Amino acid sequence: MTRPSLRVDAVLVQAVIAGALSFAHLHDLAAAAGQDGWKAWAYPISVDLLLVAAWRRLRTDGPSRLAWCWFLIALVASLGANVATAGFLDLDHPPALLRLGVAGWPALAFLGGTLLAHSPAGRSSTPPAPATPDPDPTPETEREPVAVSEAVPAPEPVAVPAPKEAPALPIADPAPVPPPAVPVPAALVDHARKVADDHHARTGSRIDTATLRARLGVPPHLADAIAAQLA
Repeated sequence: MTRPSLRVDAVLVQAVIAGALSFAHLHDLAAAAGQDGWKAWAYPISVDLLLVAAWRRLRTDGPSRLAWCWFLIALVASLGANVATAGFLDLDHPPALLRLGVAGWPALAFLGGTLLAHSPAGRSSTPPAPATPDPDPTPETEREPVAVSEAVPAPEPVAVPAPKEAPALPIADPAPVPPPAVPVPAALVDHARKVADDHHARTGSRIDTATLRARLGVPPHLADAIAAQLA
């Protein structure tokens, strides 16, 4: 079984570098505001955890004012630390407003984390449409009994003697009417005879009328007349 090869993802490397720099900037800002020791390391963890919690709430439950509010608060805290440590503030003599913000951040982060963890997700307030009640069934009307008339006995038939039939004369079959003679050109007869001889030489049997008509390409009555002359 082969082990999966480790692949370095450029996006993951970029995220690790950016996270490490932001973590260090938040630590330096907290240390400059008077939070020394382990407290200076706890501030960047708190900011990053609040940022991740708000982003996870946006991804799982959809956009909401609560999640966007705390996501922006954590993002401003992270960006503010990056900007403040870039030389815009004198970290040796931090302003009182910065000390106030760093001191009040734990309570603010605790409130945001609690609201993100325990607030219900926003749901649609549109009430469901009431189900349409079934229409009242139409009462069936009772059918009136159909009056059946009493059967009237039919009169008995009276036997009537049948008249004597004259003896039937035999019907003579009609004489067959000979088909009208179809004039066939002599050249066509000669050509048909060659076709018939060729067919007989190849198959050993006489050519039939259907095959003769197909070979010559003539109408059926003309093919019959030619076949009669070849017989």
